[in-house]
Amino acid sequence: MSTALLAASQSVQAVLLAALQADTALGVLFPPLGASVVSLATPDGMVALDQTGVSIWLYRVVRDEQLLNQPPRRLPPDRLQAVPLPMRLHYLVTPMMRGNAGEPAPETDQHVLGAILRTFHRQPSLSGAALAGSLRGTDQRIRVNLESPPIDELARVWDTLDQPYRASLCYEVSVVEVESDRPDAHGPPVLQSEPGLGQASPLLHPAGALP
Repeated sequence: MSTALLAASQSVQAVLLAALQADTALGVLFPPLGASVVSLATPDGMVALDQTGVSIWLYRVVRDEQLLNQPPRRLPPDRLQAVPLPMRLHYLVTPMMRGNAGEPAPETDQHVLGAILRTFHRQPSLSGAALAGSLRGTDQRIRVNLESPPIDELARVWDTLDQPYRASLCYEVSVVEVESDRPDAHGPPVLQSEPGLGQASPLLHPAGALP
């Protein structure tokens, strides 16, 4: 599905918002009690919109080379499904909290950072009801892994933003599958010789299995 990347972002966004709302001290800052948000906008985009909360910015999208050359998936014995494009998504997650007078709030930012770390340490795998958007109701499972990129790479990321550096976290979300729009291929069933017989017979594979 072409909306898989967006759905992965929405899934991370929803899980994090629910965790912040459930936090005893931070819950009053987020809806329905407060005005802070968990946004997919960049940090400078949130500033431009005069928003406080957390920025989850998808700043890099990379193919998973190890899974790229998987063979087609066999559905019924006579049908092959094209393999989806496996992607790894990299996010910069930045608290953008402010005090009552609009000044920076480093203490609250650090509290939010701790809540983010706790959330995805406790729930590093998202599936089932934790999925949102077009991933909802599917059997997909995505992992949310904390990254520690080199400081020069992180500096380059912040250089693209029209904002001073702020304490932030980097997460990789994988594997997100972008499904092919090519029609399924059709062909004869796979044949296998039965033990003790000199002839081949159709071998019926369960859905998703490979010969």
